[in-house]
Amino acid sequence: MIQIPSDLNPDLVPLAFLLGDWAGAGVTDFPGAEKANFGQEVSFTHDGRDFLEYRSHTWVLDAEGNKVKPLESESGFWRIGKDRKVEVVMVRDDGVVEVWYGELADKKPQIEIATDAVARTAASGPYSGGKRLYGYVKSDLMWVGEKQTPEVPLRPYMSAQLKKVISPEDVAEMARNLPDDAPDDGIAFFK
Repeated sequence: MIQIPSDLNPDLVPLAFLLGDWAGAGVTDFPGAEKANFGQEVSFTHDGRDFLEYRSHTWVLDAEGNKVKPLESESGFWRIGKDRKVEVVMVRDDGVVEVWYGELADKKPQIEIATDAVARTAASGPYSGGKRLYGYVKSDLMWVGEKQTPEVPLRPYMSAQLKKVISPEDVAEMARNLPDDAPDDGIAFFK
């Protein structure tokens, strides 16, 4: 269920499905890099202003699902205009800064963005742009990323399925909001 916080800037309501902490796993595969399963933690927060703050950390997983080593970290800011146009400014740990533009799909929680500008430090690897698709599907946040380099044309390189993380505070709030006439055995909820 998508919740809209009362203190969310009204301009950001169309992006409310992104809000919260998310965790999950995915696959990465790009020429010149090792194909791997990865874990991911993502956070979309707000402070009342007209943007969402975004943070993502990924790490390589072994066959048993244990963290092996860091993969990528990125952070940025997401905005949306009255015309459902989305803009994102993002910086990555490998020395890449990107400006992304895209659009929120009509009548569904799905965003497609593509790079408009890319700046790289001398230490960063070759990279010339990308595309991403984010969607809220059956209460999960799913995404797929494509990238290109001067040597490799635009192609998928990463995708993940993320679940909403519930904090102890969220559990306490849910417990406070249980109806007074909730059955002790819980079975009545399913009848």
